[in-house]
Amino acid sequence: MNMISGIGSVTSPTRPPSDFLAHETECRVALRPAIEGLLDMAVSAGWNRRTAASTLMFLAAQHVSAARSETET
Repeated sequence: MNMISGIGSVTSPTRPPSDFLAHETECRVALRPAIEGLLDMAVSAGWNRRTAASTLMFLAAQHVSAARSETET
């Protein structure tokens, strides 16, 4: 079994959310190693990298939809 703890940590933001583009870029840089590590673990477990990446996009979209629904209520 692969453990996600081996991926490392995610750095905290230094740019405020009001600086949208810089904040988003910083988040991408912070999450990239974790995502790459997670995809590597999925491939090691026997999953196709494209399938794993597509699944991560699907799961992320669910979180965006859930967050949007929470703000609309």
